[in-house]
Amino acid sequence: MILLGSTGSIGVNALNIATQFNLSVDTLVAGRNIPLLNEQIKQHRPKRVVVMNAEDCSRVDHSCVASGESAILEAIESSSSQHVVNALVGFAGFRPTLKALECGKNIALANKESLVVGGAFVDTSAIVPIDSEHFGLWYLNHTPRAINRMMITASGGAFRDWPLEKLSEATLSDALRHPNWSMGQKITIDSASMVNKLFELLEARWLFGEGEYDALIETKSLIHALIDYKDGSSTAHFAHADMRLPIAYALMGHVDTPIVDRIDLTRIGALEFREIETSRYPVWEIKTDLLRNPSRGVIVNAANEAAIKRFVEGDIRFIDISKLILHAYETFHHAPESVDAVFALDAEVRRFIEGYAC
Repeated sequence: MILLGSTGSIGVNALNIATQFNLSVDTLVAGRNIPLLNEQIKQHRPKRVVVMNAEDCSRVDHSCVASGESAILEAIESSSSQHVVNALVGFAGFRPTLKALECGKNIALANKESLVVGGAFVDTSAIVPIDSEHFGLWYLNHTPRAINRMMITASGGAFRDWPLEKLSEATLSDALRHPNWSMGQKITIDSASMVNKLFELLEARWLFGEGEYDALIETKSLIHALIDYKDGSSTAHFAHADMRLPIAYALMGHVDTPIVDRIDLTRIGALEFREIETSRYPVWEIKTDLLRNPSRGVIVNAANEAAIKRFVEGDIRFIDISKLILHAYETFHHAPESVDAVFALDAEVRRFIEGYAC
């Protein structure tokens, strides 16, 4: 495989699957965690390595090291491997997805932004999703029964139990206290604002086509997806939250070996479901319109990434992230008609958010 984002949680799990099933690793692409990257190199012996920053190349224990986006694209193009695991974070994952498709590769996609910003220009027939929610929908969707609605679940993020009046005081450290697990900074903030789930609905729309999509909070994160059928029945995908399961299916197609422990329903007790309310998660106001106009996802993503940068730097409050996203969505109305237009609109929205006074 060509693994983009090897030192993140998804990348680590992909390498665990490689070890379990004796899969070869052609290329490792990583960010700033060079010590972990060097451990991965020692164990998996990739042919080439790419890092984010040129100054880190000398710290990498490999004879073939390059840096930057162009090196990622060249590695994808020159590699004989047909499998690309794209676990890069944010808009940075879009161009590698396009390059992998151009080269006829199969993509195990965790970089939801590739579809959020440019789903209209991505051939999803070569993509297998490895987010647990989309894997759950895919897993359930092997039936001739007519579907009425596809549902995914959310944890609710760091502030699901906070009094609403205290949200204006939320700090960065507060936003990073996820109630169920430890993730990277950006995705944890996205979980707290519910932007992550908004993006996952949009990703599902591109993956599975037009239809009705929605989400709800399931506080234990044991149910990842549900499908309502037109006959009135529903099915749900239960599994412990473990990325090895969708990754194994994406890389091998069929899995008979146990990957995760079976859920013991007698031990989990009651499950709690909650509605996603706009009073706590203001970005949910645009859910319906965004699903009707999915090509506008680039506006939301650019505004979100730019707003998160300002929040992390201490320039704005947590609640201002949603305000800025909604303001950008109200300001920019056009959908990009080409890949070049996606990049142009992304840059325009980022400049707008960077210069907007809260």
